Amino acid sequence: MSVLLIEAFHGGSHKQLMDLLQEELQDDCVLYTLPAKKWHWKARTAALYFMQTVPASANYRILFASSVLNLAELTALRPDLGKLKKVLYFHENQLAYPVQKCQERDFQYGYNQILSWFMPEHKLAHLEKVIGVKRNGDAYHPEGLPGQQKSSALMKNSNTHCESGLCEAQPGLYTTQHEGLPSPLTVPVRLNTSEASESANPCQEEDKEHLTFNLSHILSGPDYQQRPLHIAWPHRWEHDKDPETFFKVLLKLKEKDLPFHVSVLGEAFTEIPDIFSEAKKVLGSSVLHWGYLPSKDDYFRALCMADVVISTAKHEFFGVAMVEAVYCGCYPLCPKALVYPEIFPAEYLYSTPEQLFKRLQNFCKRPDTVRKHLYKGETAGFSWAALGSKFRSLLAAEPREDL
Repeated sequence: MSVLLIEAFHGGSHKQLMDLLQEELQDDCVLYTLPAKKWHWKARTAALYFMQTVPASANYRILFASSVLNLAELTALRPDLGKLKKVLYFHENQLAYPVQKCQERDFQYGYNQILSWFMPEHKLAHLEKVIGVKRNGDAYHPEGLPGQQKSSALMKNSNTHCESGLCEAQPGLYTTQHEGLPSPLTVPVRLNTSEASESANPCQEEDKEHLTFNLSHILSGPDYQQRPLHIAWPHRWEHDKDPETFFKVLLKLKEKDLPFHVSVLGEAFTEIPDIFSEAKKVLGSSVLHWGYLPSKDDYFRALCMADVVISTAKHEFFGVAMVEAVYCGCYPLCPKALVYPEIFPAEYLYSTPEQLFKRLQNFCKRPDTVRKHLYKGETAGFSWAALGSKFRSLLAAEPREDL
């Protein structure tokens, strides 16, 4: 077992990434995890837990972890692991993560991230020499990168491999291949919950009847091109995805008596923003699906049946859900901010909620224009087929004496 994989929050995209790497590396890795609960507690204490549970081994060469783990603490507690080549994946930047309430930010989590990739002066000099970074005060930035937006850059150094924010990483290594996705017009739709996974979100048990598709009136309805616009929102039910803006736009469409259907997908946790229950009541019959789908096949079916996919996120390093939806044939509408301008052509970006409303208003009036549209961007570069060899190479590299 030459690769040690550690994930302190084994759920969502964190789990998808680690499971994918474990599948690819097979017998050459070992994975240690903690459940995807109480994120803040894991960020503070995971190092102590893994210090005790990860056995010592002379076979480890590489340690791969997400930045939920305080890597500095772990390597201090376990000097044997400190000697390994380390790859640290940043799913988010805790120094820029939106604060939910008007309160002072807890800087501990951002501080943990800084400690986990901080390097001594001699290694920074080596980094500057090898990969061409320039010093800006006490900080280092890759040449030609505009701040924290260049998520497509691959920044390599001896100890860390970071995604955006504090340093940059190649996006998409938690995307999956979707070859052979079924056509939304031919797939058999499951109309009961008897086969639902036991991993279904307990916070949404009251909505179990919404874990299936309400499609009987669609499959037997008017001509496909004339059906109401189908809007998908496939994001976590949390404040950083800004569900308030999304639902305000939908409610405005409803007030204008514009026809549309909506599928609100994504996982919910203990605290669900009030806007979800409020919007569900008002949207009424416009809702086709409401809630988390534990089955990946059902999730992709939902995306294949949608016409438009929306993001209203306030914090996004890549946005795997948006790219997956585009791959399934959805027309994307994203904020002209964060990482989105790097991934999506300008015609798929909006600057204000008013612009988003106007775009959807036009689509509601002419849904056929969206259904006939061919996406003008590229998604192939984000697939595992394109990125897999890069990460296999990264995790197979032999440590060097100068690292």
